[in-house]
Amino acid sequence: MPIAVDIDVMLARRKMSVGELAERVGITPANLAVLKNGRAKAVRFATLAALCEALDCQPGDLLRWEAEDAVEG
Repeated sequence: MPIAVDIDVMLARRKMSVGELAERVGITPANLAVLKNGRAKAVRFATLAALCEALDCQPGDLLRWEAEDAVEG
């Protein structure tokens, strides 16, 4: 998928656990894992805003576009 998710990078920078972030955002750790691992088909803007608030970052810190060629190799 050409959209890469960097939630794990921000978690490491903020020294925060998945459980703590899920609690702050108001979603289950399982749903956060789906987002974090790039398996989500969509993300609500409200959830994205809550993630940015909890991690003190911008949406571009969490999501980035990669060309299909770069993903395949």
